[in-house]
Amino acid sequence: QVHLVESGGGLVQAGGSLRLSCTASRSGFSINAMGWYRQAPGKQRELVAVITSGGSTNYADSVKGRFTISRDNAKNTVYLQMNSLKAEDTGVYYCAADRGGPPQDPRHWDYWGQGTQVTVSS
Repeated sequence: QVHLVESGGGLVQAGGSLRLSCTASRSGFSINAMGWYRQAPGKQRELVAVITSGGSTNYADSVKGRFTISRDNAKNTVYLQMNSLKAEDTGVYYCAADRGGPPQDPRHWDYWGQGTQVTVSS
């Protein structure tokens, strides 16, 4: 089993920045896709950004130009640098990992973290 541990969430003013990190606990385990989803109160979980082991990335339109996803394969860690944060970025951010993928359907990812709260005050 792979455990994903997230860190870096918190409270920030609009226009500020945060950096999220997510580390997969089990080393030597082949993970291809890693990504970030978020869920705002009363809304469905939505994709924020995804990155493959080869470095290919994909972003939600709402975060393009503001967020950057990166990863350190040697450390099994994925990062999400969030700049120019807006109130609508508020939510619980979840890290996800998949041995293949990235899956289009969030239900098909192999592993999920517990989530970290990001709150952006306007």
